[in-house]
Amino acid sequence: MTISSSLNAGVAGLNAIANRLATIADNIANSSTYGYRRAETDFHSVALQGNSSSAYVAGGVRTSNMRLIDERGPLISTANATDLAVDGRGFLPVTDIGSVDGADGAYPISLVTTGSFRPDASGVLRTDTGLVLMGWPANADGSVATFPRDTMAALEPVRINATQYIGNPTTAMTLGINLPATDSTAGSAGDPRDLTIEYFGNLGTSESLDFSFTPTVPTTGASNTWTMTIRDSASGGTVIGEYTLTFDPSQAAGGTLASVTAVSGGAYNGADGTIPISVAGGSIDLKIGELGQPNGMTQLSSNFAPVSISKNGSPVASLTSVEVDEKGDLYAIYDQGFSRRIYQLPVVDVPNPNGLTTLNNQTYQTSAASGPFYLWNAGDGPTGSVVGYAREESSTDVASELTQLIQTQRAYSSNAKVIQTADEMLQEATNIKR
Repeated sequence: MTISSSLNAGVAGLNAIANRLATIADNIANSSTYGYRRAETDFHSVALQGNSSSAYVAGGVRTSNMRLIDERGPLISTANATDLAVDGRGFLPVTDIGSVDGADGAYPISLVTTGSFRPDASGVLRTDTGLVLMGWPANADGSVATFPRDTMAALEPVRINATQYIGNPTTAMTLGINLPATDSTAGSAGDPRDLTIEYFGNLGTSESLDFSFTPTVPTTGASNTWTMTIRDSASGGTVIGEYTLTFDPSQAAGGTLASVTAVSGGAYNGADGTIPISVAGGSIDLKIGELGQPNGMTQLSSNFAPVSISKNGSPVASLTSVEVDEKGDLYAIYDQGFSRRIYQLPVVDVPNPNGLTTLNNQTYQTSAASGPFYLWNAGDGPTGSVVGYAREESSTDVASELTQLIQTQRAYSSNAKVIQTADEMLQEATNIKR
């Protein structure tokens, strides 16, 4: 009985060692596979109860295999902006290209830690193996709506339309101008100071706002008061706003705005120093500065000087490239020098990454063992940031695997020797009767 159990234990040992050899071979074969997670084989003894207290029955060994998904490989830099990797815990959601080409709109989601995504003929960001990057679409102004984080139903395939033109209308303008203090004193000519500033309409057209600053000339002393009139070229030069600007002559805040009174047009917001002005096709937030602060309109004894004029917007632009920041926001870069967020890429996390089901192409799916998923903003909670121009290498340590390979070979030879010895002992027992 004990000899035959030894024989069975040797056979179990050979099977167990062969199982370990398979995981080592898989790890070494994928040592250059991006995003690969190494597999590991553990051995567990089997204890059997003999027929008597003096007899020992060899139970042998059994194995269990585990994919160590929570182990991370090193990141390396690449030249492609949409080569992506998660620097830390978490996964990027992807689907397969077959579901994107389907008409039912159902997208089976799997998870990856890294991928080389490039736009195909339809602009879909995908890998060579057909994995399509998923994300939440941004609105036209670059904002992203609030989506539920415990479902992936709102995720969409990321599409990049490289041939589409886009308008970038002006929505904000900053006006930093010094008005000559001498113009608002008694005896001055009272001539208006004029300034024209270009802005861009909703269709990419070049329009202009014509500003006229007329001083109030008193009979004596200084009024420190001006009338600002704004005309819009897109409305045929119609006055769209008129404001009375009064400046502070005190020692503490000399030359800064003391008050802004709307004669017509939107009301001045003292909290941020802006005036909403309505132009043809929309509205522009005109920032002229807060009261008492030297960061906008001033009246000092100097020349009329537009010292700081800035605005957003541009003529019609076309896409030149895309980039992903560490927060998972995908930005389109346009040839007019501005960028706009077009997608947000969430980072998916589960309580037990090693419980995920392993699929082909270094993809994973949630299971009962992994626990439920949650969609985080990149870098929030336990998740890592998203890195562009990067790939994650295999977590395989070739030197360690080769060392285990030597140990495995020796263990296989030893188990084979046990079988050979048990066979010889059984042969001796057979030879007793001759």
